[in-house]
Amino acid sequence: MANPTLSALVVVYNEEAILEACLNRLDWVDDLVVVLDKCTDRSKEIAQHHNARLLEGSWEIEGPRRNAGIDFCETDWILEVDADEWISDELAQEIRQTINSPKYDVYNLKVDNYIGDKLIHHGWGGGSFGKPSYIGLFRKGVKTWGLQRLHPHLTLTGTESPEDLKNPVIHRIYADFSEMLRRLDRYTTSRAKDLVDCDEVTSLPNAFRKFLSRFYKVFIRRNAYREGGYGFMIALCAALYPLISNIKAKYEEAPKKGDIE
Repeated sequence: MANPTLSALVVVYNEEAILEACLNRLDWVDDLVVVLDKCTDRSKEIAQHHNARLLEGSWEIEGPRRNAGIDFCETDWILEVDADEWISDELAQEIRQTINSPKYDVYNLKVDNYIGDKLIHHGWGGGSFGKPSYIGLFRKGVKTWGLQRLHPHLTLTGTESPEDLKNPVIHRIYADFSEMLRRLDRYTTSRAKDLVDCDEVTSLPNAFRKFLSRFYKVFIRRNAYREGGYGFMIALCAALYPLISNIKAKYEEAPKKGDIE
């Protein structure tokens, strides 16, 4: 019986600065798929250099873009990797061993998050600012992304492993604090649109209470304080995310839709 086949799926939007390093670590898969969303830089050229199969298009929302990439894959299993993530040789070997003798249909990959060259252990998981793990390895057909613009909900139809794989994905999440703040601005704009579309805009006092509770959750309960200034920035941005999103929704996005007070 032939071994199961594996696609690596990388979805990009103008990622020429980091795409090469990502794809260099995916030369062991059976099928390399790169989804190019409105790319105007050298991302296509870099992907072609790695003999990737390309899906080009224009998507407004993240979920349909990722679902299109999943549908484009032609293998038994799919490994989803972002352009700022690296798959180590040890993780590649573990993935192969896992799909050759699978006990489940879905596997979580744990993540080592870096700011610059510093590995940050604590504080991740607060909304959009870092992830301790993610559902990254799955049989084709068992994972579907939702319709939200930012961090869409997932629908899983297969059995999920209760444990992460042992070797982590290397996530070069931010080069520095400035990049963290730029991403906060982008993410809150997208989230504001979702809040308006779903009629989930709340009052400023409610949003501020969420700010306080999230800062406490990340800084204290998730031990971000142990990372010094790095942890403070992670907690601050995670807490500001719902607050700024709500403010943008109320004063920028809602008026565009005619909901002017």
